[in-house]
Amino acid sequence: MLKYVLEFNEIDKTKLMVVGGKGLNLGELSRIEGISVPKGFCVTTEAYAVTLRENREFHHLMEELSYLKVDDREKISEVSGKIRKVIEEAEMPADVKNEIADRILQFGEHNAYAVRSSATAEDLPTASFAGQQDTYLNIKGREAILKHISKCWASLFTERSVTYRIQNGFDHRKVYLSVVIQQMIFPDASGILFTADPVTSNRKVLSIDASYGLGEALVSGLVNADNYKVREGKITVKKISVKKLEIRGLDDGGTAERIIEASQQNRQTLEDAQILELETIGRRIEKYFGSPQDIEWCFRDGAFFIVQSRPITTLFPVPENDGKNRIYASMGHLQMMTEDIKPLGMSFCRFLSFWFGENLKAAGGRLYLDGTYDLSSPIGKTILITSTGKADILMKNALLNIMKRQDFVKDMPRGKGSINAASGALAWILPAVKNYRRNDETTAPDLIAFNEELIRDMEQQIKKLSGNDLFEFILEDTRNLKTVLTGPQNMSMMVVGGYVSNWITKKTEKWLGEKGAVDTLSKSIPNNVTSEMGLELMDVSDVVRKYPDVLDYFKRAKDESFFDDLALLEGGSEVSKSIKAYLDKYGSRCSGEIDITKARWSEKPTTLISMIQSNIRNFEPNARKARFEQGRKEAAAKEEEIIKRLEQMPGGKQKSKKMKKMISVLRNMGGFREYPKYSFIKRFLIYKEALMKEAEILVEKGVIKEKEDVCYLYFDEFREAVRTGSLDYSIITGRKEDYQVFEKLTPPRVMTSEGEIISGEYNTGNIPDGALVGVPVSAGIIEGRARVVLKMEDANLEEGDILVTSFTDPSWTPLFVSVKGLVTEIGGLMTHGAVITREYGLPAVVGVENATKLITDGQLIRINGTEGYVEFL
Repeated sequence: MLKYVLEFNEIDKTKLMVVGGKGLNLGELSRIEGISVPKGFCVTTEAYAVTLRENREFHHLMEELSYLKVDDREKISEVSGKIRKVIEEAEMPADVKNEIADRILQFGEHNAYAVRSSATAEDLPTASFAGQQDTYLNIKGREAILKHISKCWASLFTERSVTYRIQNGFDHRKVYLSVVIQQMIFPDASGILFTADPVTSNRKVLSIDASYGLGEALVSGLVNADNYKVREGKITVKKISVKKLEIRGLDDGGTAERIIEASQQNRQTLEDAQILELETIGRRIEKYFGSPQDIEWCFRDGAFFIVQSRPITTLFPVPENDGKNRIYASMGHLQMMTEDIKPLGMSFCRFLSFWFGENLKAAGGRLYLDGTYDLSSPIGKTILITSTGKADILMKNALLNIMKRQDFVKDMPRGKGSINAASGALAWILPAVKNYRRNDETTAPDLIAFNEELIRDMEQQIKKLSGNDLFEFILEDTRNLKTVLTGPQNMSMMVVGGYVSNWITKKTEKWLGEKGAVDTLSKSIPNNVTSEMGLELMDVSDVVRKYPDVLDYFKRAKDESFFDDLALLEGGSEVSKSIKAYLDKYGSRCSGEIDITKARWSEKPTTLISMIQSNIRNFEPNARKARFEQGRKEAAAKEEEIIKRLEQMPGGKQKSKKMKKMISVLRNMGGFREYPKYSFIKRFLIYKEALMKEAEILVEKGVIKEKEDVCYLYFDEFREAVRTGSLDYSIITGRKEDYQVFEKLTPPRVMTSEGEIISGEYNTGNIPDGALVGVPVSAGIIEGRARVVLKMEDANLEEGDILVTSFTDPSWTPLFVSVKGLVTEIGGLMTHGAVITREYGLPAVVGVENATKLITDGQLIRINGTEGYVEFL
């Protein structure tokens, strides 16, 4: 028989579903040597359950609540209000009442108690529901305590709590409430202690908020608290606030505000010795729980009491390190994919991160470059900071900011940096010069054809392999791929394309005072596999638009039966043929494609539907050819204009001749830049299809439950599971739980080994008041309706819309044909989205922090892709 009451010393880690997060943590706190916790007990979730088990009205209302969405605000308010009333009026069973009453007598019926809610989904490492349910202070007497237990139960259904659960996907019927009954401490001072700085996330800096009286004054925002920051036994910051009010307990129960005497208002709440004592307590609690903690404390008669401790759930994890000063840069921001990457995906990212190798570290489901050794070297520092600036200006400026802190930099270790691995760049120079001089329009298509042949050959070989031979083949092929992709042929083309683009940009601005000329010159550039992908989907759309039955089916299409369903429709055969041909070429792409575990278009063809529908809405038939030709003409006209203007300048003959050559090289070779990534993403799909066959065998053997489970294994772990036919499944279970947390975290661009987040700033220039600042990557000014799109498949675009999103990778390109401009939260001058917007002639501003939150879907905005800002109209 389950108990209705448990004392703190009876609670251990197995009792979460019985006493909730707060109760569990109090039980654990009471076990820590040297930590004083006011005595108390928990009314268990079984008491809550048995009280409402036979209440028909309660269950009817719960059923009604389960169908509501976040937007159903009025209905949430109505239903949750009824549920609270039902709970508060529900009669508590006699045996529940008696057990609670006995424990109150044991602890002292005339004592004052705090009555606190403790939900089973509260104060957990995976979610913090802090403050979602009610707390009552200074409650005296058995009847008053029983009444406030019911009030706590009812607070599980405040509008705020209900909405929070809906937003975070918690089932209302699976969240139960325990109630903590804890002896009151009437403190001289109280506050909150964070064992990691909540502002910077630095794990070595402890932050303390302190004020007089009960902590509710601080939590409710009634007073400004003192703030002290402590690092390894030294107080580094003291901010003494004016404290005019405090909350004190009343003799007959309850609390009241009280004005603090004027002579006390400006005094430091805690003495220095007390601050350092609190630091010691905080570190002891943190060590016990094994993670940074948010701790509630109070101080009475010279002693500290701890009334709560919960994990800080908002901190981004730090890569495992040796404790030395290290600097980490987000690979996600450099690759335009800040979503979490599953372990199998991380393995392949490491295989193909040719320059970074062992300096890539995992944290929070993302990959970080340990740039410490590069930044410790003058040459490495210059190359790393310059290259990050081309991808993300905020990252570059963050790195510059941390490098200004000599106290941190002087203790950074030295070692082999990533830049050393790029010494092969010397082998690119001569081929690059040769390609530049030859300027042969057949070089790029010939090189693409050569690489495509390698892929076809690899695909034929891998089909014959299984088991350990397959894993060995994939490892060897990724090594060979490194040789191909970073070899002189490919890299010399990349070098030439980047060089001439940069040269044209600088010279047109210097000689002609014109910004962004290269953007027009890049329109409809040949051999760009990414821009061609967007245009070719317009041809597919032309096939689809002819068949009403297919368009109607698209409204309810399913991936599992997509092509089978199409075969039953008029025109379905022709549509299938067109889409399959498109997927044969581009089916390896998807949003977040650097993670091999992501579903590819060929696996999820319905992803294309919204883009096809947008094309049909926004374009006339055969628009693809017209659009490409229009871009080509605009580029040619721009070239003619620039050459004529240069010819009229002093030294114009030489300048125009040089410019003409540079533009020709740009047109012949600049498009190849997108091919190398496309080629290894094609290989990803081939690898994945082969590996998923091995996963299916593991499912058949009962080693895993579903084939997608292997996504939570690193490559070597997957290989070993195939070899042995066995696996500790708890590895997968644990990682799935971890990734539920990781996917909600926002990865910082730059952080240190102490967890401190380093911020960068924009180079603002002449930015209008109220505008959002970003990085100009594609020239032009455009006004239109903002369409905030977080998932590519959810895009519903009309002609003239401006796409606003977190990030784009090549898979987003088909959306670009339907919009007039682009705004992203991350990105830089040389990232894929920037390159394609220039080719399509779309004004674009990237690196606009929090753009998807600050810009409302449907809002009219103006973007300036020349100067780099977004204005609200």
